[in-house]
Amino acid sequence: MTDVLVVDDSQFIRTVVGNALADAGYTVETAASGEEAVEHVRRDDPDVVTMDVEMPGMGGIEAVERIMATDPTPILMLSAYTNRGTEATLDALERGALDILQKPDGTDGRNVGHLTADVVERVDELSAATVSTLALARATAAVNATERQRVAAGTASEDAIGVNGGTTADTPKPRTGTHTSTPSTSTPGGPADRSEIAVERPVAGVPTVIIGASTGGPKIIERIASTLPLELGARIIIVQHMPADFTARLAARLDTVSEYAVSEASDGDLLEAGEIVVAKGGHHLRVTGVEDDALVVSLDDGPRVHGVRPAIDVTMETAAEVVTGLGTLCGVALTGMGRDGAAGIEAIAEVGGHTIAQDEATSPVFGIPQQAIATGRIDETVPAPALPERIVTACYEEGEHDD
Repeated sequence: MTDVLVVDDSQFIRTVVGNALADAGYTVETAASGEEAVEHVRRDDPDVVTMDVEMPGMGGIEAVERIMATDPTPILMLSAYTNRGTEATLDALERGALDILQKPDGTDGRNVGHLTADVVERVDELSAATVSTLALARATAAVNATERQRVAAGTASEDAIGVNGGTTADTPKPRTGTHTSTPSTSTPGGPADRSEIAVERPVAGVPTVIIGASTGGPKIIERIASTLPLELGARIIIVQHMPADFTARLAARLDTVSEYAVSEASDGDLLEAGEIVVAKGGHHLRVTGVEDDALVVSLDDGPRVHGVRPAIDVTMETAAEVVTGLGTLCGVALTGMGRDGAAGIEAIAEVGGHTIAQDEATSPVFGIPQQAIATGRIDETVPAPALPERIVTACYEEGEHDD
């Protein structure tokens, strides 16, 4: 039987979430603070933790970091509907939490009943997280903690000059591919040194890369965005299953670590070479046309596909219709639950695009890659650290640069 620890300073949330999980057959314990959570995990080794973000004393972010550094455990963050809560939740994902849910605030029709149903579904998902992936998360958390201590001690200069050498998140990045940055330190599952990846051959046309992910995806997406060399000149679309309020902040974070100009997608955007757009939470992103060398994208709030919006399939399938003959097309299926992306991978393969799936060993949840592989249309299965290099290689048009 799966043991779940519910951590929240609100007795009401502890009770309703705990009761829903117990009714679903889980063994449930509760904690009212980050300090209690860390001690409980150390003592009782639960299978999954649900963690409130903002609590008095030790908050959820610090608790996640401590747990992942000593007793790696799948953690689901429950975030308040506030700017501060959203930003803090992304910090928690950076430190090793695997997924997020937003607490209802009455503005979008969601209530506590929706929250508890979603928690049960996500706990089902997280209980299958792989041990090897959590070990990587532990190592990454330890590296992140050491780096933050170094910065706090005044031995680093990022706070003064901005992340990655001279550009702060508040300074718009040039959209002409002129941004420069210092390679980041390689860590397990985190950003790698982009100098390790060389674009050694010319790429015919402008490559297009569609990346789809769900549970566990943000950390791996950050690695890809921070590592892909601008010389590749790709147009990149990221579809991450994530609530609406999180995708803009995810894009802003990616923009600080990537040579590419990163933004949250807006309806009618033109996606040019050297740019990344993140699909807006709560909206499907469709590739609808081409203007010069730029892709035209549109947003809609149509019916959910596979229970999600944005759906990876919607973006991949429309890209396959539009991009054919306009440069290489690469589809990437990353970690997550369900089968979203499988039909999109088939569509990309059908028009001669290159398809990549993240391997099981480095996928916190292997559902999306597994379903993509089951189509028989995946060209290669790749561990997370090798994904940026394989994406670069996939963007060379086969047969045009033979030695």
